[in-house]
Amino acid sequence: MGLSDVFTLVCVVAGAILFLAGTLGLLRFPDTLSRLHALSKADNLGLGLIVLGLLPQQASLMGGVKLVCIWLLAQLSAATASQLIAGIAARRKPQA
Repeated sequence: MGLSDVFTLVCVVAGAILFLAGTLGLLRFPDTLSRLHALSKADNLGLGLIVLGLLPQQASLMGGVKLVCIWLLAQLSAATASQLIAGIAARRKPQA
């Protein structure tokens, strides 16, 4: 097991732990905005760590560029979805 394999393992495990933390925040926090915050922060960082860990395993530069593009696309789509959900939650009246 080489140094790049150890780096990959550490980054992927850390990313998976962050995904788990985001899921726990989604289940445990009381309101929509705090759930959204916990989920988006943990998932974005978790995916970033997983991509970072997989970069040394790529055989070519193009494979690494594809991974980074996937991560950037996920960042953009998560930010857009978070803004839409937060806007709807802010306009919705609390039900008594």
